[in-house]
Amino acid sequence: MADYSETDFITRCIHVGNGVDKETGAIRRPITMANCYQLPEDASTLNWSDPNNVIYTRTTSANQLYLQQRLASLEGGEDAVVLASGVAALSGVFFSFLDKDSHVICSNVSYIAVYRLLNQYLPEKYGIQVSLVDTSNLDEVRNAVRPNTKLIHVETPGNPTTRISDIEEIAKIAHQAGALLSVDSTFASPYVQRPLALGADLVVQSLTKYINGHGDAMGGAVIGKKELIDKIKSEAMVNVGGCISPFNAWLIMRGVVTLPLRMKQHSASAQKIAEFLESYPAVSFVAYPGLKSHPQHALAKKQMSLYSGMMAFGIDGDSATINKFVNSLKIIISAVSLGHDESLIVFIGPDDERIDFYPPEFRTHGFLRFSVGLESANDLIADLKQAFHTAGL
Repeated sequence: MADYSETDFITRCIHVGNGVDKETGAIRRPITMANCYQLPEDASTLNWSDPNNVIYTRTTSANQLYLQQRLASLEGGEDAVVLASGVAALSGVFFSFLDKDSHVICSNVSYIAVYRLLNQYLPEKYGIQVSLVDTSNLDEVRNAVRPNTKLIHVETPGNPTTRISDIEEIAKIAHQAGALLSVDSTFASPYVQRPLALGADLVVQSLTKYINGHGDAMGGAVIGKKELIDKIKSEAMVNVGGCISPFNAWLIMRGVVTLPLRMKQHSASAQKIAEFLESYPAVSFVAYPGLKSHPQHALAKKQMSLYSGMMAFGIDGDSATINKFVNSLKIIISAVSLGHDESLIVFIGPDDERIDFYPPEFRTHGFLRFSVGLESANDLIADLKQAFHTAGL
């Protein structure tokens, strides 16, 4: 296989993990939908749970191996493990590196599944100690460290508030405590932010989002040093069964080819739309890292190459008014998920179970999380304007 280590990011998006199919001569890897592979003549010495050898698709598949090569290259890691979803990837980190005597520090504003895993399931079921803190405040992170702290998990930009945490400084805190730092970088993608280069031990990506980019496949990945990734492969993939289907791995491999082009468009449009929203009288706040009004704008400028396509904003109105606004949109679709080609918006109401951790401006009437897609920014702004008008705003 050719060495692409010295090539640009966009070249690696296309070529790493790809190759000519030996049987047909096709210049793109085929989908290998088999759930098992032919064994060698003497199988008596095989490790049946080897996650780096194609034996059975629960341990690994050909398409998974190709995708892992590409993701490790893009994130600058030694190895990667690809799993069935972003939550499977996150669970794999927690399952592999935490035990009943462990303490974990996590961003208090995070994806809902992470919040439930760390705030409820892991403490109740396994006695794992958890501190949820504002990881944009380094003093809170330092003060939360205990002798048994094994892991600090940071989500930056945070979902759904876009809060930014300082990866480089938190890595120093973690390593001084003898702990690992994992960073969920899904809102950024590897084109926008490289946590491993800033000192993180592990980076987590929901491949379902920007990396796939087409809203048609689910997957998750963890990237880092080989010894850490091997532990996740063995424990959370092979023996818990969080494997990805070959078809989804192939779809994501296809989607990542255009990641740099898409992220440029997402970011440029989001900046223009965020500036429009900030100027609109009925909008109470806009949280987008590219705005100078964002509390961590300077940090985002330092550790991100672009500001991505995710934002949150509030509207001066009750729930009925906000729902009327959302239901009046014609191009922007009311749906969960993010990073798709189409723009997606979701109304997160004031009864959300994480509401106490949100900044004050998020709590009054709830807020809207907005994933800016690849449509014309002018068309999206026009759609927002007509929906504001229809809702009487």
